[in-house]
Amino acid sequence: MYEQQRRPEQAAQGAEHGPLAGFTVGVTAARRADELGALLQRRGAAVLHAPALRIVPLADDSELLAATKELLDRVPDVVVATTAIGFRGWVEAADGWGFGEALLDRLRDVELLARGPKVKGAIRAAGLTEDWSPSSESMAEVLDRLLEEGVDGRRIAVQLHGEPLPGFVESLKAGGAEVVGVPVYRWMPPEDLSPVDRLLDATVSRGVDALTFTSAPAAASLLSRAEERGLLAELLAALNHDVLPACVGPVTALPLQALGIDTVQPERFRLGPLVQLLCQELPARARSLPLAGHQVEIRGHAVLVDGELKPVPPAGMSLLRALSRRPGWVVPRSELLRALPGAGRDEHAVETAMARLRTALGAPKLIQTVVKRGYRLALDPAADAKYADA
Repeated sequence: MYEQQRRPEQAAQGAEHGPLAGFTVGVTAARRADELGALLQRRGAAVLHAPALRIVPLADDSELLAATKELLDRVPDVVVATTAIGFRGWVEAADGWGFGEALLDRLRDVELLARGPKVKGAIRAAGLTEDWSPSSESMAEVLDRLLEEGVDGRRIAVQLHGEPLPGFVESLKAGGAEVVGVPVYRWMPPEDLSPVDRLLDATVSRGVDALTFTSAPAAASLLSRAEERGLLAELLAALNHDVLPACVGPVTALPLQALGIDTVQPERFRLGPLVQLLCQELPARARSLPLAGHQVEIRGHAVLVDGELKPVPPAGMSLLRALSRRPGWVVPRSELLRALPGAGRDEHAVETAMARLRTALGAPKLIQTVVKRGYRLALDPAADAKYADA
């Protein structure tokens, strides 16, 4: 089973200088979560994994069986294969029902369109050859091709895959096509919701720096669970301000964008480019300050001091963020106390957390004590004017 969270200390030891060292990334994927998590961890991130949905195969489902029989009885003119896992699942299900060879024979006689290279691989592994595949891996380009060819009176089968296909089927029908959906699998909420709840709690408390989404159903499922728990407004606030929502592509981003959330997406809709995008975006969002002759970069659960990663306890990070909002200015103990989660009213908690923070940073002079007033970051004199005017 995939490790749900890698401790910051482990991330620091495993990849001290990785571009994602010191950041925590939430993974909502159900499929290929291990691959995505490994890519993130190799670049130094701590990973919190909570599959926001589960895939239910339809090998025994009456819908898929009925659609397959219908296509065997009335061969379509065009078949659009949208995902590799879906196409393989369809062929395997047909095999199980004793229709495998018959289905492949029918597919040899139709115009077979593949959404992208992985689908092409699945088609060729089944002994078939696709007629065409878009260079953009976009269903919009598939739709453009079909409409240019003309679809009036044509029978088109579309292998559905749980993702929304905005306007695709509607546009084909409007053009006069008969569209047959082939539902190979469907998305369902996870059986155990506790990992999703932990991820939601971590997100609204800013315990993660980014949330990754690899399917629109996963995004919709997470939003739905947040609404059930009364956390939707808090989740949206976190994603709009502090937690970076990163989607593998524009279709995946639709449920988030519908609620006004801006997302980042790689140019190529793949896991590798998604991780590379995070490697650029998260360090760029980190606060970097010249303090007491050192360059300090404040990340999610750790601090880079002159390029060296220093894991910091959560209470220490809370204090450091509060101080960094006004670099060089004195922050009263009472204000720092409010920044400490669950600290109550005892200002001694600030002193204890501050001592541990200085120890973790390994450079006590980064933070100055101002007697009877509070604490401040020891901003270098040359930077004072810049932050005084900010």
